[in-house]
Amino acid sequence: MEQKTFIATTCCILTISDTRNLETDTSGKLIQTYLETAGHQVISRTVVPDNPELISQEIDKLSEFKPFCLITNGGTGIAKRDVTYETLFSTIHQEIPGFGEIFRMLSYEEVGSRAMVSRAFAGFSENGFLVFALPGSTNACRLAMEKLIIPELPHLIAERQK
Repeated sequence: MEQKTFIATTCCILTISDTRNLETDTSGKLIQTYLETAGHQVISRTVVPDNPELISQEIDKLSEFKPFCLITNGGTGIAKRDVTYETLFSTIHQEIPGFGEIFRMLSYEEVGSRAMVSRAFAGFSENGFLVFALPGSTNACRLAMEKLIIPELPHLIAERQK
């Protein structure tokens, strides 16, 4: 296998939750820890309610930072209030379907058939950043960061720079 070259990038973390704030947002903190430990720079970490308009407004604000990567957590399930998928997927210009597929496969190994209700996805948005939409569960975020995002982020950056 070819040796991967590390490329650090700027990242924003957006937690979508009606019940958490920055203090109680264990998933956002975990994502930040993984990114910073790997050598990436987190330039923003915010929490917004599960509301399409507020999510879109926050994405517009975050785009001013010009991050390469946006990782969201929360709102990817099938509850009526879960609107992350509908709000964010519509901004995806180039999907990375393998991310959601592999994430659900790995989740299945941990939680069984409940993994099928996750609508986690990844892709490049119209405004050019790499978006990972993760469930709000801290265990799900750990799984995604450990097994998929941290190992592949440098490769995704390098591919996008070609």
